[in-house]
Amino acid sequence: MTKAELSQIRFLRKEIEHYEQELNMLKSEADSCVRTIDGLPHSKRGGSRVESYALRINDLKKIILLRHAEYERLEKFIEQAGDSEMRMILSLKYIRNLSFQQIAFEIGYQDESVPRKRMERFLKMTELSEKRMLL
Repeated sequence: MTKAELSQIRFLRKEIEHYEQELNMLKSEADSCVRTIDGLPHSKRGGSRVESYALRINDLKKIILLRHAEYERLEKFIEQAGDSEMRMILSLKYIRNLSFQQIAFEIGYQDESVPRKRMERFLKMTELSEKRMLL
């Protein structure tokens, strides 16, 4: 796992929220569209607005599921990190988005370099073990 992968967790959460809002808006629009169209004869020209809403809603649901899976993968990595201090450092950094100085104070250190260096060492060791597993 790399820092770049872990830093995606913050953006994934925002991206999921964005897609969920868009999904709710589309569902609302599709519902109002269905109510106004009920009882009218259907056109023989291609797809209807309701159909296009349904397709877009389906696409958004798939995207949201994929983003949730990626978020859960990253969260699981943090939950399974070596020891409780490392889990706390990773969680504070990537889930709560705190600076290393804030993390240091939160876990009882005065110097921001302590959690930063420990995290860098942990991620480097993790990356090396992942590469060995691929060989």
